[in-house]
Amino acid sequence: MSEDITKPLQFGTKDRRVVGLRERLIRTGPAPHGLDPRDVDDPTAFDDVVQTTVRGFQQARGLLVDGVVGPETERRLNEAQYTLGDRRLHWDVNEPLRGEDVERLQDNLSQLGLYYGHLTGTFDEKTHHAVVELQHSLGLQATGAVDSQTIAALARVNKKISDSKAFSLRDYHRLERATDAIRSQRVVLVPAMFTNNPVIPAGAPDNYREIAERITVDVAVRAHELLNEVGATPVLVANRPVVDRRGTHIDVRSSIDEALGTSRDAVVVVLDTDWNRSSAAHGVSVFYWGDDDRAKATLSPIGERAAALTLREIIARTGALDLGTHGRQWGVLRLNSVPTISLDLGYLSNPGELSRLEDPEFRTHMATAVVVGLQRMYLQASEDMPTGTMNAVDLAREIARRPQS
Repeated sequence: MSEDITKPLQFGTKDRRVVGLRERLIRTGPAPHGLDPRDVDDPTAFDDVVQTTVRGFQQARGLLVDGVVGPETERRLNEAQYTLGDRRLHWDVNEPLRGEDVERLQDNLSQLGLYYGHLTGTFDEKTHHAVVELQHSLGLQATGAVDSQTIAALARVNKKISDSKAFSLRDYHRLERATDAIRSQRVVLVPAMFTNNPVIPAGAPDNYREIAERITVDVAVRAHELLNEVGATPVLVANRPVVDRRGTHIDVRSSIDEALGTSRDAVVVVLDTDWNRSSAAHGVSVFYWGDDDRAKATLSPIGERAAALTLREIIARTGALDLGTHGRQWGVLRLNSVPTISLDLGYLSNPGELSRLEDPEFRTHMATAVVVGLQRMYLQASEDMPTGTMNAVDLAREIARRPQS
């Protein structure tokens, strides 16, 4: 019988792909005894050594630590096969190069003030132009391709400006100046079940997806209406028709990339729910592109601030348990070219929390919190109103009194 190459690899699996998995894990860092295929009797077996190594890899990269090699872990494993200098990097329009070597390059370019934005690990047009600028500055042939000569020159001139990354400093400066941005901001609303790789929590019932989709789509629709009222440009991502509360069809896009188009002044908000084997689990959390190790630099300052302010608004308006904001390196947060947050609205496994999420008024509070949380990013501290007190009317009035940019 042929093996299903799309099936996730996990403990107990016996599959020829496990041999390659062992070799890829070895290339990502120190390998424990028993991981090398040459050191075990059956290298096709996904044993406890492989599981422990996979969990360590997931932990180090901010992934869900479940020991299962699914699509997200598979992608990060592929990206982790290269360190900077292992291969020639260049911009391929049709099939962009991806990997941790590209991310390291972007980090170095950012510290020199040549690259702005998220460290996506994708060698895109922006990375290409940053490399060209570097090569011009160093008197190298400006091909935009990163070869051994460019890497050697980069190593000589690179310098640490502070414990914070240069792109973070520029991000904060941009935020401070964008005091009216919500008025023209593109806000992409994404019910999590419409992302490329929606996650169904372990132990969730068969109808989990249906319930989660219904709740998150309704919150997205309500946020869409509020954003329209305040002059923003909301865009909804869905793979099916969606109507607003008046029965009018909302213009939807099939993917985040399509929703963003050519815009780079945008924010992506993913709306999700969760499930836990304990029916007592409850609360709201928000995730952004970063690392939960607070000693490390924030990778998306705007995303982190949007997460914190949105969560504050939700707690103030609903009384939900504050489960905090957390940096994660999930693809949906990391691979977008704009700040992205993922909001867990609550646990469907908790009957009381599910009942609240089914309440239209409660969902309106959630939607309002998202909109006001985003607006708070652009308000000067001296003009800020107490958390939980601003509504759509206040928001519109605040925007209207500002001079047009």
